[in-house]
Amino acid sequence: MLAAGVSGAGAVAQAELLRAAHRARLAGLYRPAAAAVAVVTRVRAARSGAPDHRLADLVAGLRELLDLTTALSTGSGPVAELRGTARQAYGEEGGLRLYGLFTEPVLTATHAGVVSWAVDAGGRLSTVAEVMPHGDAAAAAPQAVGAGNRTVRLGEAPLSHREFSRAGLAVQGATRSAAGRLGAGASVRAVRAAGAAWTAEPVAALWAEPVAVQVARALAAESLPYEGRPAGSDLLFLDVTLLGPAPAGPGGAPRLLARCEGGADGADGADGGLVVGLCTGHEHPGLAFRANLALLATTPGLRLRVIGRLERSDRPELRLLAIGTPPEPSTAPEAPGLPSLAVPADRADRVNLGLERLQTADLRTVDLRTTDLQIATPTDAVPDFPAGLPSEAPYGPPVHVLGRRVEQAVTTGRHALAPSAATAAADGSLLRAAGLVTAAELLDALRAAAADRRRDVFGRVVPDDHDAFAGSWLAAACYTEELAAALCAAAWAGEPAMDRHRGEV
Repeated sequence: MLAAGVSGAGAVAQAELLRAAHRARLAGLYRPAAAAVAVVTRVRAARSGAPDHRLADLVAGLRELLDLTTALSTGSGPVAELRGTARQAYGEEGGLRLYGLFTEPVLTATHAGVVSWAVDAGGRLSTVAEVMPHGDAAAAAPQAVGAGNRTVRLGEAPLSHREFSRAGLAVQGATRSAAGRLGAGASVRAVRAAGAAWTAEPVAALWAEPVAVQVARALAAESLPYEGRPAGSDLLFLDVTLLGPAPAGPGGAPRLLARCEGGADGADGADGGLVVGLCTGHEHPGLAFRANLALLATTPGLRLRVIGRLERSDRPELRLLAIGTPPEPSTAPEAPGLPSLAVPADRADRVNLGLERLQTADLRTVDLRTTDLQIATPTDAVPDFPAGLPSEAPYGPPVHVLGRRVEQAVTTGRHALAPSAATAAADGSLLRAAGLVTAAELLDALRAAAADRRRDVFGRVVPDDHDAFAGSWLAAACYTEELAAALCAAAWAGEPAMDRHRGEV
């Protein structure tokens, strides 16, 4: 499938991979089987032009599948971890006091629904899901949004997922997996209880963790199997001040920038803290993410307490999932005229950005002279703002040269990696000039493996098993993955873009 690319991976190639997945499952290789099915699902989404298709997800799926099979074949890893398990094991937790945190829509090529996040009295995150298969891509987004109104399957508490994101539950006989998923067995009993504000304990402790520690935790979680990641390990909890939209590099589309409180000082040219790019939690137009982010971009100076998922990039980026009212600043009072979040009382000062649409009236300022609520407008009263909003640095490590070739192979197959000698020399020269010698060597090896096709006495290409090409592609993909993680960690640490690639091995 990798050698053929998405364009050549038709029904026959997909059926062969599904057959291999079935045989692996029968042999007890549950994790590789699940990875193979995920690859087929993503290939189908790419071929059909599904709105939730992301090339990066397909590349990650192929890399994980080939990495697993290589490790199993060579015995270079723990067998039990590589094999995986058929079902998640749930342990007895006894009594739990849960406080709702937020609800996130789930939308894939085959399933749609919601996942609600909660924190217990000890500060551990847990999840409860309402995700069902769907047969029509057009109805997937409405199904995900509608799932937010379904009753939480935890005991007999008459509480929807939207309500649970702002309320609480007292659970008896609770069960929970190692990854934090709550069980809904017959012995579980739950009653509705009071929730907790994001500024009150035990929820506020999530924002007390230093930003650098949160980023390190999120990057470490990406190397774990999805089903084995602790709940919330890939989430960041930040207090930010919106700066406004700015171009993402020369000629790039604008993105919403925010200054992170507690981040690295001086990052991206700002003296008041790290500047973070805010992205939509999901790109599907049927969800509320895009409309909400566009409205937030009109209110520079707005202070928010946010929950997002780390977007691995060589610039600090975060996919927004939920926002809420931040705690009052301890140093100086808010300047009059600055916008503030003023959602209705029944929303408990928080918004699930994928399920609920912000209104203009939710972003308001208070006129201290008349105490009348006014619609927020851009103002010059924003304190300590940089004179010009930062944009993407025009010069940085050219890691995209190798990354694009890795993605190009997935899209169009191995034959796409046979450019002219001038193009290959230019790519190698650019990488070596930037100090990325290993990347240049991997790219040369990938191109050599792609072009190494044996021929018979009549000059016809002899079919091979593509092992050498797959090995070269896997090496390049794993290197790109590790380098991207290192660049992301350096970006959140506030290192200049031009120096992040130095020390590359």
